[in-house]
Amino acid sequence: MSLCKDCISGVRHEGEPEGKFEQIGGVECYVATPTGDYPKDKVILFLTDVFGIPLINNKLLADDFARNGFKVVVPDILLGEAISDEQLNSGKIDIFNDWVPKHGRETWIPIVDKVVAALTETGVTRFATTGYCFGAQPSFYLALQGKSHVTVVSHPSFLKVPSDIEEYRDNAKAPLLINSCEVDRQFPKEAQAVTDELLGGGKFAPGYERTYWDGCVHGFAVRGDLSDPKVKAGKEGSFKATVEFFKKHL
Repeated sequence: MSLCKDCISGVRHEGEPEGKFEQIGGVECYVATPTGDYPKDKVILFLTDVFGIPLINNKLLADDFARNGFKVVVPDILLGEAISDEQLNSGKIDIFNDWVPKHGRETWIPIVDKVVAALTETGVTRFATTGYCFGAQPSFYLALQGKSHVTVVSHPSFLKVPSDIEEYRDNAKAPLLINSCEVDRQFPKEAQAVTDELLGGGKFAPGYERTYWDGCVHGFAVRGDLSDPKVKAGKEGSFKATVEFFKKHL
């Protein structure tokens, strides 16, 4: 696994989170719940980037999904080891050689499995995932396991193209939306084109869509600089596309 510089940079957004923290299946989670009536049998699993739950941007995005009528659960898939701006600025953490190798599939698979199992016991029957950067792999995993029913990934990291896309095509049944951008070392234009070739044109029967945001770089959907009109359009546009995809398929 590897990260690019845009995986560990970005602008911190401002606002007051409205959700609360809960233990679900023994896992610390941030939970955002709609204020009005909502379908109790449906949940969005928000699978974060390397900044995890502590990043206010992630909590505010979860709140935004809740405002659109969905209960949102943000599990701590980073084992309490989210990367902070302070660590980056101080140089006290070696992300590429230390942090990344300690957060492979074997660390987050038990976490997402526990959360899904616990929520299922409460009556949840349909799950959607929205995975950002690091969270793309868990999103694909849950779809391939048949545990989620709708998949959205934004500026995905750690996906192997074409092999992971071929596996998704052949084994997953969850409709897939990918929010992509102009400059992305993790999911570059070449990978975007290959993915379209493998899944587009009706080749993936459950449904495939991809948005593309000019003038945006990896991380735009969570940590983009909203003072830049193109980045603001990409962040807001990808969010709108994700909500519409959930409303259509969840």
